[in-house]
Parts: sequence; C-alpha cells; structure tokens
Amino acid sequence: MFDSYWPWIAFNGFVLLMLALDLGVFNKKDHVIGVKEALGWSALWISLALVFNVGIYFMMGTQPATEFLTGYLIEKSLSIDNIFVIAMIFSALGIPALYQHRVLFWGIIGALVMRAIFIFAGVALIEKFHWMIYVFGALLVFTGIKMAIPKLETDFDAEKSLAMRALRKVMPVSPKLDGNNFFTVQNGKRYATPLFAALLLVETTDLIFAVDSIPAILAITKDPFIVYTSNVFAILGLRSLYFAVAGVASMFRFIQFGLAAVLVFVGAKMLLVDVYKIPAFTSLTVVAVLIAASMIASKLFPAKEAKSSDQP
Repeated sequence: MFDSYWPWIAFNGFVLLMLALDLGVFNKKDHVIGVKEALGWSALWISLALVFNVGIYFMMGTQPATEFLTGYLIEKSLSIDNIFVIAMIFSALGIPALYQHRVLFWGIIGALVMRAIFIFAGVALIEKFHWMIYVFGALLVFTGIKMAIPKLETDFDAEKSLAMRALRKVMPVSPKLDGNNFFTVQNGKRYATPLFAALLLVETTDLIFAVDSIPAILAITKDPFIVYTSNVFAILGLRSLYFAVAGVASMFRFIQFGLAAVLVFVGAKMLLVDVYKIPAFTSLTVVAVLIAASMIASKLFPAKEAKSSDQP
C-alpha cells in the first residue's frame, strides 16, 4: 500500500501547507517568540506527530508504528543538542530574538531537502552494499563515546568557521543587520547580512548533525517513508523547541550522556544485525529509558551555581 506515490505526495503537501500557514499567516510579521507561544507550538507539533503515528499503526501495523515513534524520539532528543549550537550561533553573530524565527524557518526548508537526500542515499547504500551498515554502526558508537567525553566550554567563534570563511570568499559580509533582509546593498555593492551568515551556519550545523541522526534512524528501520516522516516531524518542531528550551538549556546538564548512550545503543544494534535483531519495541523502550533517565538526573542533580566573588 505504501509503495505507491500518494502517501509521499500527501505528506509533503501537508508539510508545505503547514509551512505556508506558519510564515504567511501566524508569523507574517517578525516578532519575539515567547516561551508560552513556543510551548504551544511544541505541543501542536508533538500532537500532530502522535496522530500521524496512530495513522501509521492503523494503515501499516504495529511494527512500522513502533519504528516511527522510536525514530521520532531519537531525532527529537538529538535536536536538543542542536539547540545548544544554534543558540551559540545567534549569540556570536548578535542576531536579535526578533529575527531568529525567520532564520530558523528558512533553515528548516534547507534541512528538509538535505535530510531527504541523506535518507535516500543511506537507504540505497545499505541495500546495495550491506557492509555499509557496519560502517554506520561503528560511526554511531564512535560518536556516542566521543559525545560522552566532557569537553571544555569555549566561546563559539563564527569567523573561524569553515562556512563563514567560504562565504567571505564568495561575497563580503556586512557587520550590520538590514532589518530582516538576508542581503543588502551598500555603495552599489551587494553584501550578505549577519542574518544570512547565521542561516548558513545553521544549515551547516544541521548537515553535521544529520551525519549522526540519519544512521541512527536507519538502525531502527530501513523503510524510507518511516525514516523520512519521523525526521521531518522532528525538524518541523525544532523551531518551537528552540524558543521553548534555549533559555533553560543549561538545565539539561546530563542530556549529552543520555544521547551518547542512545547513539552507542543504536550503533551496537547495527553492528549486531546479522547476529541478533533487537525487536522494535525493545529499541523504543531502551531509547525512552535512556533519555528519560538523563533528564531526571539533570533535574535531581542540577549544576551548582558559581559563587559570587563578593562572598567569603
């Protein structure tokens, strides 16, 4: 049933409709997204994903529905790590909250295209070259171990990034914003604004995260429709999730260990695929428990606030 084109057409039509309503109706004018509004949109996107999950259950069965929910949970969790980087990008380039939604909106458009390419390429590679599943599995285990190793916090320097240096070779970058424009003209010369630089860095960041997240879902299922739709729902909810948790991101101090454990688990699942196939429900349970445990630990053991210098 889902081998036909109509589910793809219907789903992408729905996505385009929601994006059109987002930019053309609800966010036609630039405004600062408050926590209350962001939480409302987050609840809406999560609800839509769960309703879609129910539809998958009735139309495709228990296994695909479980795989979708697992993939969505993994993507949603990994996007929290993405939020930390996006917040640093906006801070480094001085992007005011008024224009951040515009950057993230167009960033989502680019992310959807890149994810689609990654997904179909990944599925095609595994189907043609079975040994690629071991490469992806090893990559996930390595990334998970690397993520679990504490790193010294350093300020993000946008100017030193490869994307920014490449942009400056193509066209000059204005140090000042020009409203919500991505490009501006000064003295008859075209410049990219910091808003476009932020968009480019956000896209580059998503590309890097996709290298981990796509293989992670391919460890759960090889069905392109399930992989794609779970990815898209997670990405569509990224903007609202950013405005909801960016200000309190430091509260999730142990989330990186939960994500690291998830990546190691799904990587091991890939490496063991020819020895033992871990059931879909077991994968869902393990992923949910690891993420929940890291968030509960963050709540129970919050980071200690630094003592003020005037205290003895």
